[in-house]
Amino acid sequence: MSNLPNCPKCNSEYTYEDGNLLVCPECAHEWTLESETQTSEDEKTFKDSNGNILSDGDAVTVIKDLKVKGTSSVVKRGTKVKNIRLIDGDHDIDCKVDGIGAIQLKTKFVKKL
Repeated sequence: MSNLPNCPKCNSEYTYEDGNLLVCPECAHEWTLESETQTSEDEKTFKDSNGNILSDGDAVTVIKDLKVKGTSSVVKRGTKVKNIRLIDGDHDIDCKVDGIGAIQLKTKFVKKL
């Protein structure tokens, strides 16, 4: 048996080669060896102000009073935000804050609970 990698989508060990593609018979995912090495290098890690790694669904605390652009509202220091979603862009966190609504925050202004 050859040393082909497991499927990156479903982790099946029954992958096979089809030309220059690798194919998974269980989930029908197709990929190349080059794309597999690029995705592992290109994955962005999100870290809070203390260097802890953040992931989707985490709960964080705001470490600084933040003015909400376009309103007179302020997100106070110590505000807890649950169930964050990480996104690409200038502001890395998409979340809902009680009393304010849906906003985006930067990871440098939060710490993980």
